[in-house]
Amino acid sequence: MKTVENQISFNSATIVRLLIAIALLLLLASSGGQFLRFSFGEDNIFLRKLILLFHFDHEGNIPTYFSVLLLLLAAVLLALIAELNRKHMRPHASKWATLSWGFLYIAFDEAFQIHEKLIWPFQRLIGEDDLGIFYFAWVIPAVFIVCVLGLFFLKFLLYLSVTERRRFLIAAALYLGGALGMELIGGRHVELYGEENWGYSMITTIEESLEISGLIFFIWALLKYCEEHYPIVQLHFKT
Repeated sequence: MKTVENQISFNSATIVRLLIAIALLLLLASSGGQFLRFSFGEDNIFLRKLILLFHFDHEGNIPTYFSVLLLLLAAVLLALIAELNRKHMRPHASKWATLSWGFLYIAFDEAFQIHEKLIWPFQRLIGEDDLGIFYFAWVIPAVFIVCVLGLFFLKFLLYLSVTERRRFLIAAALYLGGALGMELIGGRHVELYGEENWGYSMITTIEESLEISGLIFFIWALLKYCEEHYPIVQLHFKT
């Protein structure tokens, strides 16, 4: 049996530049669509469908699938790092693997909006009137879960170098600032003014932009980790 070796090297700059370019194009398309929507209305069916295709706050469209792709890419990189660390007998390989499974779940949630199904039950639990920033009530268990996960991964974070830890925390701050922070602001806005207005459209655009920025930054951080610890990844195929 013959073993064939293939080497893979990561160029983080090229990958990240491509992801940023796609994100900026989607942001431009979504913002432009919302400008047309609130300036000229949605009487034209074709135009309405085109706007929804790129709208950051609409599900099952191009921005949604781009976010899912980013989450899956992060999950693959985390799984790769977990396996490499396991083979090199480095600590916390299981934590990298846990993160990979976590990002797979978030990708699944992003694709099928599972967390949205928690809004109604939690609204009923805490009362349906004057919810304020908790109007989108799924954020209540989400904040609790984030705190628990923060404690669970604390030792893992402290193990990382200062530079790596800073990168991961910046990525988390960007993503959670959008997913939770802007969701809280958006919830209050919707309760007061509803969803069909320019203000809420801007809030959701900022929210999704922060989430995408956090994911791209995290992918860059993972690629840099691979470059710094495993400059050349070797794959072995038996033939």
